[in-house]
Amino acid sequence: MELETYDEIAELLKVLGHPARLCIVDGLLKNPGCNVTYMQSCLSIPQSTVSQHIAKLKSAHIIEGKREGLEIKYKVVNPMAILLIEVLLKNHSSFPSI
Repeated sequence: MELETYDEIAELLKVLGHPARLCIVDGLLKNPGCNVTYMQSCLSIPQSTVSQHIAKLKSAHIIEGKREGLEIKYKVVNPMAILLIEVLLKNHSSFPSI
């Protein structure tokens, strides 16, 4: 593998390396189409904090949002992130899901 590939994987791991972002991605895999308000109520953190985590996940091309009326609904679009979450959380069904 080229060094550039390792750089891409390392950047993905950095973004996923926060508990709230791990929870958001895991929750979106289990329940695609959530909005920030729903995520905020499940995570019990301020909406502005959820929005900051969403922005990081979007800028890393891990999730994308689609506007539906006044809401933006999110889904996971990065295949490597999906695979990582499935492997990392495979045996941890006790994690809260959004």
